[in-house]
Amino acid sequence: MHKIQANLSGTRSIAVSDDHLATIEKYHLLDHLVDSNGIVDEGVLDKLRFNIRSMLAGENGSDKALLDLCLDVVYHSNMKALGLQHLIALYQKWEQERQAALPAPEEAPAIE
Repeated sequence: MHKIQANLSGTRSIAVSDDHLATIEKYHLLDHLVDSNGIVDEGVLDKLRFNIRSMLAGENGSDKALLDLCLDVVYHSNMKALGLQHLIALYQKWEQERQAALPAPEEAPAIE
């Protein structure tokens, strides 16, 4: 279980599980979410919420993992732009650690 800071003073946090991060990866929820300026603001959080809401209204509406992500993280009462910025950073770190833990691919034998 990971915790992300939800406000500047650090008095509020949101618990994020590996299952939540796996759901973000499964649905590519953070891909192309932030504009080229790199600024995470309330508009970016709204964009994420709208994307997830449309997914839940469609064929993925019965996915318990997506619903859990919404209830526990994205629509958490403490989730603001700063919390989303920390969620993005946590996801990137989690993804890098997972990639580093994977075994190196076998090299193909050289053809002579």
